[in-house]
Amino acid sequence: MGESRFAPGRVVLHRNVRRGRIGWVRPGRVVSDDERGLLLWIARKTPVAHEVTADGRGMRAMSFAEWLTNSYRLSVSTWEGPPVLKFLPAGANHSVWFFRTEDDRFANWYVNLEEHAVRWDDGEVAGVDMVDQDLDVVIRPDRSWAWKDEDEFAERLAYPDDYWVPDPAAVRAEGERVIKLAEAGEFPFDGTWTDFVPDPDWPVPTLPAGWDRPPAR
Repeated sequence: MGESRFAPGRVVLHRNVRRGRIGWVRPGRVVSDDERGLLLWIARKTPVAHEVTADGRGMRAMSFAEWLTNSYRLSVSTWEGPPVLKFLPAGANHSVWFFRTEDDRFANWYVNLEEHAVRWDDGEVAGVDMVDQDLDVVIRPDRSWAWKDEDEFAERLAYPDDYWVPDPAAVRAEGERVIKLAEAGEFPFDGTWTDFVPDPDWPVPTLPAGWDRPPAR
């Protein structure tokens, strides 16, 4: 038996976990969940949460060395960017995000390299917990591409006792594998979902009670 599927329309929490702590939380509406993987819709103005220091600064506001010396809390805010589709291929160590322009047209793909998601379902609230591995790939509509956040990746790898990426070569190899799919125009880089339109009856989700429950991984 495979893992249970999430019903279309259900709100599921996409969560990043860093060494047992929640790094960020984004509620997404399930578009589909099948043998290919899980497809989530993150609507504009969705309430989200992310880890900050005691004085409210995010990880990118300081060096990694300084970040490691701080205490942390989760801060609730709002998704300010355009809406985005997130595709989590079944069992894969990456997800593919379909970014939109401000007028809601397809802009580009974004390959988020990550340890594959672990599902959980508490009944009233459910989610997928993954470990964001920081290195990413931006893939343009013409399928040209570029690595993203290489500097951050290299900076954090200098702290192996504290960083959550044990095998950087495997992360880069996963990115290179997905790049080949994109260059060949293979799914999901074949135009699938680039014209997606969400159900107009879907309200913007909330952060449900239990959104900050202990990570499943």
